[in-house]
Amino acid sequence: MNESDIISSRRKFLKNMAYGSLLMVGGIDVVNARARHHIAPHAHASHKTHVHDMLHHHLSSKKSLHRIDAYTNLAQNSPSHKVLALHNTHTGDRLKLTYFERGNYVEDALLEINHLFRDYHDGSVHPIDPALLDQLYDLKHSLEVRKPFNIVSGYRSPATNADLRRHSDGVAKNSLHMQGRAIDIRLEGIDTKRIRNAALALRRGGVGYYPRSNFVHLDTGSVRSWGS
Repeated sequence: MNESDIISSRRKFLKNMAYGSLLMVGGIDVVNARARHHIAPHAHASHKTHVHDMLHHHLSSKKSLHRIDAYTNLAQNSPSHKVLALHNTHTGDRLKLTYFERGNYVEDALLEINHLFRDYHDGSVHPIDPALLDQLYDLKHSLEVRKPFNIVSGYRSPATNADLRRHSDGVAKNSLHMQGRAIDIRLEGIDTKRIRNAALALRRGGVGYYPRSNFVHLDTGSVRSWGS
């Protein structure tokens, strides 16, 4: 299948879908998508079906529907494609892939990202807010780095979050990690204070600074910051 056939097939089968935005859904040829987007072959059919169900459930949320216009505006004013390199420090999983292309979020790429962000304690997977990925993308360009983001914590199930709260005062009861809207990161060779300052300058959500644990928290909540 040549390049034009791939594009034609994509346009024919993919439908616009909102995960609070324009998420591409449907019949991407997974083999060709992985070859084109450098997607690691972790997700399998049952995982993909399960996450599809969660994405469709998410569409029924009024809160998500209220965010469609905002995300659509972001997509219309975004680069033609966006690439992220990610490394889960707990599982060792690595991805380098295009998650946004030609005005849409690429569904197969998002499924792979959801899997990489999974709760490593119990293996549970949850849709990750595309706005969080856009924060990482903008942060990458602000810092002018190509290194992968090292993920210290991505999605957390309610059970995992409750267990962490029993052992730490720094875990919020209603953590946005449980909604797929938060991430804790490091960048090899980059001081966490520099990452924090660049994230604050974006004014895109919450920024937490944890120098002793050597990570920075990002989320898609209200603009706020903590840590010193």
